[in-house]
Amino acid sequence: MSDDIAFNRNFDAPAGRADAVSPLVRRIVAPNPSAFTFTGTCSYIVGRGKVAILDPGPDDPAHIAAVLEAVKGEEVTHIFVTHTHRDHSPAARAVQAATGAVTVAEGPHRPSRALAIGELNPLDASADTDFVPDIALPDGETIAGAGWTMTAVATPGHTANHFAFALKEDALLFSGDHVMAWATSIVAPPDGAMGDYIRSLEILARRPEQIYLPGHGGPVTDAPAFVRDYLGHRHAREAAILRALDREVETIPDLVRGIYIGLDPRLVGAASLTVLAHLEHLVERGAVLTEGLASIDGRFRRAD
Repeated sequence: MSDDIAFNRNFDAPAGRADAVSPLVRRIVAPNPSAFTFTGTCSYIVGRGKVAILDPGPDDPAHIAAVLEAVKGEEVTHIFVTHTHRDHSPAARAVQAATGAVTVAEGPHRPSRALAIGELNPLDASADTDFVPDIALPDGETIAGAGWTMTAVATPGHTANHFAFALKEDALLFSGDHVMAWATSIVAPPDGAMGDYIRSLEILARRPEQIYLPGHGGPVTDAPAFVRDYLGHRHAREAAILRALDREVETIPDLVRGIYIGLDPRLVGAASLTVLAHLEHLVERGAVLTEGLASIDGRFRRAD
């Protein structure tokens, strides 16, 4: 959705096939392609013999069967979940029922901020509100398995409960939907929060991992530099919003039309929510003013 990041959309892994992507990790793509999921959700198997599954995926019988077939003859001890959107966590219930593994995540789904009176969360339908992990992991906590070690890295922003997980032995990071090689992440209030998202990117930019395995698409290589490009993109987007406000563009629909040139019509709603997320962040910082809380149908102006 931007020309200032060197995206890599070359990814042709077929759904349902277990492919080795590192010495300890296998990937299986779910058959749920869309404008928001790219070719589908990536589920990962970590380890050999006694394994963990990360992001088991949507509640899709074919995908669940493929994941369970890939670990046939192995013991699944843990199910890690980066966040609770319906393309990532719902299959945990079926996988847990089949394997007896414990589920591990930051916590259940919740909005990133309190909802205003009468406010509806436009992404309610995307949330897996039934998922409650057996182990609610604190930021920085480590879980070790048979030959693998996973450390939780709190990365709120895309959702309030978003975690990345660092795999020590392969020196890589499972980045969920926070950082992806094929596109920028959607940050949609009140489900997500731009201030949290940017702060999480700053944390990742200081980490040593060079390879990220994301929730959709292929690996992110030279990851710290890519994260810095992500940050630059967000700062440029904020600057574009401020320039438009200087021209007395006041509404989110007008801002989206002026900033997202040539946008896929299917993504207008997501772009509108991302602009709202930026405006919320700018209002928090005192750079932008609006009446009451920032809202999708509000009017905005530069602070004096």
